[in-house]
Amino acid sequence: MLAVVELTTTRRRSIEGVNPASWNALDHAPSPFLEWGFLRALEISNSVGEDAGWDPHYILVHGALPPPDGASQPSPDRVGAGATADGGARSASCDRGPASESTLLGAVVAYVKDHSYGEYIFDFHWARASMRAGIPYYPKLVIAAPATPATGRRILLHPGLADDARDAVVAALIAGVREVADAQGCHSIHWLFTTQDERARLVDAGFAARTSYQFHWHNRGYASFDDFLAQLTSRKRKQIRKERRRARAAVDRIAFVEGGDMSAPQVAALDRFYRRTTNLYGGRQYLRPGFFDRLVELAPDRVRFLEVTRAEDAVAGALFFETGQGLYGRYWGCDEDIEFLHFEAAYYAGIERCIEEGLALFEAGAQGEHKLLRGFLPRACHSAHWLRHPGLDRGVREFLREECAAVERHIEQLAGYGPYRQEE
Repeated sequence: MLAVVELTTTRRRSIEGVNPASWNALDHAPSPFLEWGFLRALEISNSVGEDAGWDPHYILVHGALPPPDGASQPSPDRVGAGATADGGARSASCDRGPASESTLLGAVVAYVKDHSYGEYIFDFHWARASMRAGIPYYPKLVIAAPATPATGRRILLHPGLADDARDAVVAALIAGVREVADAQGCHSIHWLFTTQDERARLVDAGFAARTSYQFHWHNRGYASFDDFLAQLTSRKRKQIRKERRRARAAVDRIAFVEGGDMSAPQVAALDRFYRRTTNLYGGRQYLRPGFFDRLVELAPDRVRFLEVTRAEDAVAGALFFETGQGLYGRYWGCDEDIEFLHFEAAYYAGIERCIEEGLALFEAGAQGEHKLLRGFLPRACHSAHWLRHPGLDRGVREFLREECAAVERHIEQLAGYGPYRQEE
């Protein structure tokens, strides 16, 4: 494990100047949504930025690590020095360039926002109550992957840190978040879709815990899709087989295409499907034109496009992100409605891929009790919140204590309606 000699906190307004290898070497756990390529694609396409209402602030903690055996060991990422002698961190100004040898030890991606859209941990009623009381609610600071309701690490840390060094880096990052909130005049801080252990740390740091839920699929070591079906009740097993059979009979081909193999027409089809779906269901197009082009260019190893074709034309498709630990379904769309095709493309094909690739986790997006009958079970999602106004903060904390108990009861009730056989 690595013992830190000194820490320096800096802030950047773009990830462009951060070394991609150093950033991606931080521990992202299963999630790909704070990796360099995804974040940079958001920036280049203007899907984030002041005009989008997602103004990025990257908080970085660097530290000088003792070289092995006394030898000089340059790091691939450098920033200006400025730590206290006892290992504490001091802040450096935004956008300062590299000046001395140090290693990226931790990072947080934060966004100053003037709205609450694209977060999926809803606080609209808090905002309304605040404004009715004459208390400003915006701007606020959100630590999340934009428009992406997927659990992942929000405090990104160097995987080799010793426990005491890890605690010091986490403390420096949380302090850096509070400094950004103060400097930008933010009235609240919201950490969304954190891991459970991160939320525990944030509660210790003064944030209030919140619990919500989604439906996730977990691989129990299935050998095949039929092996998975064998664990379901007879009725659900027959239903899924019927839905798959009808969906596949209506098209010619359903196949995954890896990001690096996607053609320009396939990227254009993905963009078309995304925009048709958001228009059809009254959603907001958070991802600007050009995002998918940049995504395929900058993160091809993470992208999986499930293409559905008929007579060699793409008629539907779904976007997935894949890591060595999990699969994430994000956007589904079609040019025409085909019975059960949504279930096949968005759920069943993903489950089958997880089984074939040995992936432990499949998150298929937010909401949707219909997922429950198709093998997805309710799982708690975690967030942490702090509001600057003491009275509003106190009221939100009281509400969250009651909400948490209600959500836990609801998760337990939903699990009882799952499709698995009783012994499962």
